[in-house]
Amino acid sequence: KDHQAELWYGCQTQTPSQKAIADVLGIKPSQVKINTLLAGGSFGRRLQYDYALEATHIAKAFGKPVPIKLVWTREDDTQAGHFRPMTVHKLKAGLDKQGNLIAWQHRIVGQSIIASIFGSLDAVGLDVDTSSVDGAVSLPYQIPNLSVEQHIVDLPVVPILSWRSVAHTHTAFATEAFIDELAVKTKTDPVVFRMKLLADQPKHRKVLQLAAEKANWGEPLPPGKARGVALHKSFNTTVAQVAEVSVAEDGDYRVEKVICVVDCGLAVNPDVVAAQMEGGIGFGLSPALFSEITFEGGRVAQSNFHDYRVVRMTDMPDIEVHIVPSSEPPT
Repeated sequence: KDHQAELWYGCQTQTPSQKAIADVLGIKPSQVKINTLLAGGSFGRRLQYDYALEATHIAKAFGKPVPIKLVWTREDDTQAGHFRPMTVHKLKAGLDKQGNLIAWQHRIVGQSIIASIFGSLDAVGLDVDTSSVDGAVSLPYQIPNLSVEQHIVDLPVVPILSWRSVAHTHTAFATEAFIDELAVKTKTDPVVFRMKLLADQPKHRKVLQLAAEKANWGEPLPPGKARGVALHKSFNTTVAQVAEVSVAEDGDYRVEKVICVVDCGLAVNPDVVAAQMEGGIGFGLSPALFSEITFEGGRVAQSNFHDYRVVRMTDMPDIEVHIVPSSEPPT
């Protein structure tokens, strides 16, 4: 009312939201007030402001100074929200005669999250979309010759946004899976192979070693079971995990147990740290096992949890979280 707009919602991008709302109403950004609600659980969804614009259009069309409340259904959000960008990774490596890793080439192709939010990389003074390459450009492993390339593909038909942990959702999977392939190629234990490449990374070594110890790495498992290991640093927190997996005769598999070791600096509230790790494992297992968005005839085929399945209680593995004692600042 009176050439002023006031909104209440969870918002992560106040400045572009303020401008977009003002443009719809034909007023100045300074005439738009956003009350940012401390509402958790968006996992990147609230970087976008499409729902705020929809509420603004409704208010403008209604034409009377009364509150407008907008709620999206699960179907709305599943089919008309913003999606994690599809990404293709191609990796190559060079090994010397002794099996030492001496060269690494990593090409990443996909849409740009930053460009989708701000219109272009130039708008925020960037040459590279860090939200696409984080984790790939900061490998802890000692590799003398390393190249990471980003190739941005413009696909405006599919709106995209960040997903929980952003680039790390795909860079960690790609790099750690490839490290495992190299360990197989050199006939080296995956933990030993990583340790050799972490000579100057004491924090990574400590986390990886503790995960291996807690998981009884190296001890034989019964037939039909296997272990896998991964190590990654994301948002200044270093994590190593060992998964124990059972494989049925028909090829179906189940993650039975996950040992998680985390170094996040000083753990102010260890219970919250453990819960964050457990939740992250659930979020990772959902797309690994079940969740998938597909398009048919230009529309999203899925609509709710009956056809976009996430892990349920019966799917969750036993999880052990071990926090590395630290006096460093929390991360």
